[in-house]
Amino acid sequence: MDRAQKQEFIDTLKGVFDNAGAVVVTHNLGLTVAEMTDLRGRLRKEGAQLKVVKNTLAQKALDGSIGAEGDALFTGPVAIAYAPDPVSAAKVATQFAKENEKLAIIGGFMGLQVLDKSGVSALATLPSLDQLRAKIIGLVQAPATKIAGVLQAPAAQLARVMSAYAAKDAA
Repeated sequence: MDRAQKQEFIDTLKGVFDNAGAVVVTHNLGLTVAEMTDLRGRLRKEGAQLKVVKNTLAQKALDGSIGAEGDALFTGPVAIAYAPDPVSAAKVATQFAKENEKLAIIGGFMGLQVLDKSGVSALATLPSLDQLRAKIIGLVQAPATKIAGVLQAPAAQLARVMSAYAAKDAA
């Protein structure tokens, strides 16, 4: 990799770090191409991505913004999982790490806050952005549905009473 390619990669990583809701740092300890492709496919379904990074270039892209603790995450064979949604990359990476011991979650960071392995696991248990949106829509729609039911109830009761009188007169 020549100097221009390294600078381009650093600029790309800066963009990734700035736009990602959370970045999960993993060690890929001998994953096969098929396993790596499977992980990338799972991440892509959730709107996340995986990138194998050079440690020194990642540290230069961070430029010390998350401190020495964050720079310490970048040792060994590192790959980063990231997405605009802070939860999706953590969920998929944590689930894949449970299924395959060759992928180890080292930590991660959200903005300027560094997360350890337990922090990433806690992040993975949170509901995703889509799940939160569905809950909010459900909460907003529930009162309207109940109001409509209450307003229709007197008319339905009146119709049942009339039907009962009609059935009584017919008999």
